[in-house]
Amino acid sequence: MSGNKDIERNEENYLTLEFDDGVEIECEIMGVFDVNGKEYIALLPDDGTDDVYLYGYKEIGEEEFEIIDIVDDAEFEAVAAEFDRITIEEIIDTEE
Repeated sequence: MSGNKDIERNEENYLTLEFDDGVEIECEIMGVFDVNGKEYIALLPDDGTDDVYLYGYKEIGEEEFEIIDIVDDAEFEAVAAEFDRITIEEIIDTEE
């Protein structure tokens, strides 16, 4: 899905994305992480899939932030690779 998204924070670790076509998806905030000096956010949609949404992340205020589509393929690949690395490290750490 692409296009503009309205963000509504429901609780501490959840938000609702609303896409241009009116579709709303509640997402769990998995975390914010850094790649090459920029911040990104990983969202787990509550839609019955194993998908993870990755977006650019920018804090606007104390309790406000903006998510930004990643349009560059190379940037997206770098972000996805870092997310995979972090996820694998967390799995290994919990198994030890």
